[in-house]
Amino acid sequence: MAINTYASYLMYKSSGTYTKLIDIKDYPDLIQPPDNLDATTLSDDQRVYIPGIKDAGGALEFTCNFSATDFTTVQGLEGTEQDLAVWFGESSGTPDGHLGKFSFKGYLYASKKAGGVNEVSEMTVGAIPSTTISFAAS
Repeated sequence: MAINTYASYLMYKSSGTYTKLIDIKDYPDLIQPPDNLDATTLSDDQRVYIPGIKDAGGALEFTCNFSATDFTTVQGLEGTEQDLAVWFGESSGTPDGHLGKFSFKGYLYASKKAGGVNEVSEMTVGAIPSTTISFAAS
C-alpha cells in the first residue's frame, strides 16, 4: 500500500503534548543508512564491509512558507532542546500520526531563504538531532 505525503507534520512537544510547529512543504530523509566500514584484509580479493553507525545526516531541514509569526515562533525555541517529531496522517483535520511517527530530541533554528521575481517567500526550519531518531508505527 502506498501513502501520499499529504498530512505530514513537523511537531514539537509543548506543555507535555505534541503540537504542530509549522506547516511544512517538504521533509528530509529521516533515517540514513549506516556507514560502511571497510573490513578488507590483504587476503580478500575484493573489498568487504561491516555496518557502522547511522547518521542523521546533520541538520534536518524543512522548507516552509515564510511568515514573521512562524519565524519568530521558531526563533523563540532556539537554544533549548526540544522534543520533536514528524507525523504522518490526520483524523478530522488534526495530526494524529496514525500512518507513522519519527521522533527525536533536537535543537531548532530558522533561516530565511533567498527569493526571486514571482516566487513564494520561503524559510527553512532546521532541527539538529541530539538523540537517535526512532520510528513508531501507530
